[in-house]
Amino acid sequence: MMTRKELDLWVGIFVVIGMGALLFLSLKVANLASFSGADSYQIRAKFDNIGGLKVRAPVKVAGVVVGRVSEIHFDNETFEAVVTLSLDSRYQFPKDSSAKILTSGLLGEQYIGLSAGGDVANLKSGDTLKITQSAVVLENLIGQFLYSKAAEGGDKGNETKK
Repeated sequence: MMTRKELDLWVGIFVVIGMGALLFLSLKVANLASFSGADSYQIRAKFDNIGGLKVRAPVKVAGVVVGRVSEIHFDNETFEAVVTLSLDSRYQFPKDSSAKILTSGLLGEQYIGLSAGGDVANLKSGDTLKITQSAVVLENLIGQFLYSKAAEGGDKGNETKK
């Protein structure tokens, strides 16, 4: 039979383990536990529209996380969003690589997808990607679809009146 002190000790141990597990899961969900900033290089990419992209969003190549978004700011001269990517120095990419903002799933988180180019020179810290593709904003797609349907309906109405 366990004494009251032993029982309290075991309950305390399980509470500490549970809190540690919750901390680990919250860090995983917040994307803070995976990619550390050590040994990385910074590159920039300019986009017309970044949609819901956030700092700490993953940068992926072929589904593998190779870095994180470290900063997002607005350029007052070109009226574009400038996204700074922190890439793991283990991964090197050609200078003519391209970046696009993608969404995991239909309404999932947004991330940056890199596509490697064919240049012999690699990107180095401070470089800017020349080829980018902005985020696909669901509201804009729905608006374009409705506008095209309305235009079709308007054209059909004109044909029957003739």
